[in-house]
Amino acid sequence: MRDQQLFLFGGGPPFTPSLCKTFVSCLNGTGPVALLYVPRPGSSWADYAPIYTDALAIFGITTFFHLPLSDSPTAEQLEQLAGSAGIIISGGETERYQQFIVETPIGALIQERFQHGVPVAGFSAGALLTPEECRIPAIDQRNGQALVLKGLGLLPDSVISVHYDTWQEETNLRQAFLSTSSTFGYGLPEQTGIHLKNGQLMQQEGPEAVLLRQKEEMT
Repeated sequence: MRDQQLFLFGGGPPFTPSLCKTFVSCLNGTGPVALLYVPRPGSSWADYAPIYTDALAIFGITTFFHLPLSDSPTAEQLEQLAGSAGIIISGGETERYQQFIVETPIGALIQERFQHGVPVAGFSAGALLTPEECRIPAIDQRNGQALVLKGLGLLPDSVISVHYDTWQEETNLRQAFLSTSSTFGYGLPEQTGIHLKNGQLMQQEGPEAVLLRQKEEMT
């Protein structure tokens, strides 16, 4: 079985340069890189997507599969996702990403491909989906109420906060870390990305991430 490669970012795109290069080096197969996103009324994905694709193109990646998420993915979309060499989960309204991905055919494919070495990158909402629990802070909810939903389970025994600096997530991260008895907690500032291989932190780039470890204080 191939190594499991996970890339998590505290804010939106683009990839940070070194992590972009590492992500490209981890691509598994000859298929396209899949870009998963929830369409936003009044905005154009075609205008936004180059923020992802231009960074990857610098390292020679020019083939992409754009997957607008919905309740009814087509058989062709699922087939293309299954053949992707890498998967990127974009940012946006976290609850809608959770609805369209977790415990759906798309989520099952992401989990299966991840287990077989296809790297997965999550930006903001995409990062929040990756632990066993998708913990959405009150600031990220229209009703101002924090929410805990099922996650993808790509990073077990961990909790994550994104926009750690701008959303002032220190208290939320620590409370989640303690209440779940997780082994790790990751607080990712806006411009920070991390790379984990088989659940182990290998690389980070940008403002220093906050790392909580079981029986250790914040570092």
